Amino acid sequence: MKTIIKLEELSLFVLGIYLFSLLSYEWWWFLALILAPDLSMLGYIFGNKSGAYFYNAFHHKGIGIILYILGCYLKIEILQLSGIILFSHAAMDRMFGYGLKYETGFQDTHLGKIGKNNTV
Repeated sequence: MKTIIKLEELSLFVLGIYLFSLLSYEWWWFLALILAPDLSMLGYIFGNKSGAYFYNAFHHKGIGIILYILGCYLKIEILQLSGIILFSHAAMDRMFGYGLKYETGFQDTHLGKIGKNNTV
């Protein structure tokens, strides 16, 4: 089952790359921005609850999809780019076993525990 989930997330990541290719941005923008959503981990400075909230907000594929569709509807390419980056990053993270966070700690995700002693 884990292999099927990883393949599904890989296909969603590839979809994100394809959608990015339809925009007028240079390819280096994708490479430069793909890890930007991880800055949301700084929310953990304020505790597990804040950290989980900020992390999940920037790693929720639904938010990425909404931004992308809104950008298409309003013809605002920066919104499309933001949506693609959020969506692609979330797919990439889940492909590597990192899920949305619970308030109990960074290592507790909807895909299971992560970390040195807890492999997903």
